[in-house]
Amino acid sequence: MKSAVRGFLSLTALLLAGACAEIAPQDAADGLGGMSWQLVGFQGGDGKVLRPDDKTKYTIAFGNDGGVSVRFDCNRGHGKWKSSGRNQLEFGPLALTRAMCPPGSLHDHIVKQWGFVRSYVITDGRLFLSLIADGGIYEFEPLQKQG
Repeated sequence: MKSAVRGFLSLTALLLAGACAEIAPQDAADGLGGMSWQLVGFQGGDGKVLRPDDKTKYTIAFGNDGGVSVRFDCNRGHGKWKSSGRNQLEFGPLALTRAMCPPGSLHDHIVKQWGFVRSYVITDGRLFLSLIADGGIYEFEPLQKQG
């Protein structure tokens, strides 16, 4: 448990350091545009960890044009994303389908927090999305192409 908290604090420090660095806005979204990710888990500011039953049911695809496509369990949607500086990230409202997902789904959790994402970092090939006010961090891995 202590190592999980230590890891969370280290990642929070990385996100804060990245958010404070200044670079040109056109360089701000390095590594996001054109990439697709699947959810590994969520660690709340309180240390609580949530993991999806199936990572492939929770995906984010960042378009190079500022569009984003998502799948949150049994629902799919699209919206906009923007980055106004290094490691800064904001999502616009999502147009989502409204199916009722099964018990244990992380759908409601993600949708409720979607608008509170404010920063990101890509480290060791993984994407970490951080919520405002130390609300938690979502961890994603690259989505493997199926073929």
